[in-house]
Amino acid sequence: MATELRLPDLGEGIADADVLSVLVSAGQAVAKDDPIIEIESDKATLEVPAEIAGTVTQILVNAGDTLQVGQTILELEESASAADGKPVATPPPAKASAVTVTDAPAPAPPRPQPKPTAPPRAAPPPPPPAGGDAPVFASPSTRGFAREIGLDIRDVTGSGPGGRISVDDVKAHARSRPATASAAPGGLVAAPLPDFSKFGAIKRERMNRVRRATATNIAQSWSTIPHVTLFNDADITAVEAMRQREKGRVRSAGGSLTITPILMKLVAAALKAHPKMNASADFTTNQMVLKDYCHLGVAADTERGLLVPVIRDVDEKSITELAIEVTQVAGQVRDGQLPPERLEGASFTISNLGGLGTGHFTPIINPPEVGILGVGRALEKPVYVEGLLRPRLMLPLALSFDHRAVDGADGARFLTWIVDALAQPLMLAMGD
Repeated sequence: MATELRLPDLGEGIADADVLSVLVSAGQAVAKDDPIIEIESDKATLEVPAEIAGTVTQILVNAGDTLQVGQTILELEESASAADGKPVATPPPAKASAVTVTDAPAPAPPRPQPKPTAPPRAAPPPPPPAGGDAPVFASPSTRGFAREIGLDIRDVTGSGPGGRISVDDVKAHARSRPATASAAPGGLVAAPLPDFSKFGAIKRERMNRVRRATATNIAQSWSTIPHVTLFNDADITAVEAMRQREKGRVRSAGGSLTITPILMKLVAAALKAHPKMNASADFTTNQMVLKDYCHLGVAADTERGLLVPVIRDVDEKSITELAIEVTQVAGQVRDGQLPPERLEGASFTISNLGGLGTGHFTPIINPPEVGILGVGRALEKPVYVEGLLRPRLMLPLALSFDHRAVDGADGARFLTWIVDALAQPLMLAMGD
């Protein structure tokens, strides 16, 4: 009997993924751990490997499909070597690097209506009527997107298995409404675009998964969080001299000593001194969640879009160790090999656009964090020092924070602490 290989659990909060490519064909023999499809989730691209060896008998997905966790990818006839072993039991939810294998169809995700009695691949029952108190089958990101454009998710008809609602379903429902439809409180309705083709040649490109997720998250952050941004310039003349002295030693250890790992170490110390910035606000319970750990997100520009890898326990690592880890993570991001778990758990984020030549800018908070530090390009400027005009290397900094959780004075003290510390490089001992 053929064995079904299913899409495994992809991690917290991820309910589906897009198929980028199918890596096998019907009749092909595959070995255990051979990649069978390449997928893209909201956070990463990865290959899904075969849990067992065998011959592919039927492929049930195509490039461009959106798969739900637990959905069948393909059917495979086990090879003799695999079949002679112990019976394959239904495993617990797998990590993203494994494929769930069952001898019978795995239970489908909870549906908003009784389970159908039809065979597993029979057409799903019609979705429950929209509106009212009927339960809604949609991922958290889809629900968030519906809120952002002013839609009640209960009004949307899902096209997925069991009536599951996707972001595309929400968009289709929004387009079907009259252009004059009023926005829900706190939400916005996207205005229809004009026909640009009457002005000249155009082409359309589908947004990739990362761009769509970024658009949703940024819109939600900007529309729901009252941002305040403070600006300052830090004198890093002495820090730069230290960096130049130490960069060769750090390079020989396998890292690149840019301003980023130096700032990470300093920001970690600032968060310890100002715990309100290392927190999240829970407005469902009216509590502040203060974090004893210090995991920093470092915004990265990639070919797929904006990704924010997370460096954990920054306060416990030296600048050299941070430089090595940031260099390694940058290589993983560049090669598209960053594990999804490296994108989770940040308590504060640093966004450095200095390498692209920018100055001050207003970074947008990455929820559920309450702050983000924007870093621009350092420039030499004339500055009065002890009554004398001298050339100093000045680094533009911008701190955005959630004014619901952080007062202006708290944000000012946090940014001033960083500026003052940068002027005293003895505080930034290499720690080796």
